Amino acid sequence: MSAAKPQPGVYARLDDLVALQHRAKGFSFLPRQPIHSLLAGRHASRLRGRGLNFEEIRRYQPGDDIRQIDWKATLRLRQTQSRVYTEERERSVLLLVDQRITMFFGSVRSMKSVTAAECAAIGAWRVLSQKDRVGALVFNDSRIDEIRPQRSRSTVMRILHAVLEQNQALSLEARVTTNPGMLNEALRRCERLAKHDCLVCIISDLHGHDEETRRLLTRIAQHNDVLIGFVHDPLEAELPDLGPLVFGDGLRQLEVNTGNTRMRARYREEFAAERAAGRRFLLQRETPVIPLSTAESVPDQLRRHLGLRTP
Repeated sequence: MSAAKPQPGVYARLDDLVALQHRAKGFSFLPRQPIHSLLAGRHASRLRGRGLNFEEIRRYQPGDDIRQIDWKATLRLRQTQSRVYTEERERSVLLLVDQRITMFFGSVRSMKSVTAAECAAIGAWRVLSQKDRVGALVFNDSRIDEIRPQRSRSTVMRILHAVLEQNQALSLEARVTTNPGMLNEALRRCERLAKHDCLVCIISDLHGHDEETRRLLTRIAQHNDVLIGFVHDPLEAELPDLGPLVFGDGLRQLEVNTGNTRMRARYREEFAAERAAGRRFLLQRETPVIPLSTAESVPDQLRRHLGLRTP
């Protein structure tokens, strides 16, 4: 693994990611959601949960789901009959974890890349605690690391090490060339890996999304559930009034006068318009989106968005 400096908030640290297993509670990726959950209501039907196995047809009993009444058997036997299903013991959850150079940015608590790493860790630990299989596609601007879904602690640790290796390799001095197309490449790999009834969790700032992204997401969602953790930083939404500032991406630098009120307003409006366009697309496909800010604790955000109110 790279020996990059593990400064808190700048780079993820293994001890911190492992410790998140103790905070991987109070939320669920399953269809049954608390009433305050972002996944409640119309999104609940989009999360299939574990697959169902048909068990038997038996006489209807009070409390049975009326949607499971078998009308053909009812007419034949002249008694109301219900179809009985049991949940499969496991389902596969696939985490797509973005560690591209565009994620190496943060103005408050942590870099977007660290927020994504923490979300991946707490998601993996939660899936394991629910006795489901978890795997990952961890990608940067030049490569994709694949960990196939398994139900084991060793698989979670493999995911954490893959995330850490890419996370700690991030550096502006490395002069990495931004590769927006890697988002779609990761989705193509996901389409081949997630055949059906998987939960696909995309943890990314979605940099580089285009019409091909839409087509890939649509195809993946035809046979799987898709959940997006949209990672963002407050500075991306609104510039502070701090006068002249220099911004750089490792290759170029740009001086911006943040004291210009009209410029800040235009910046704010363009970000809002781009985000609204993305939300309209995702809402058309009923794809749940969990906003993840770099300014807050990831476990607290997940519990808040997925239904459990924090004290």
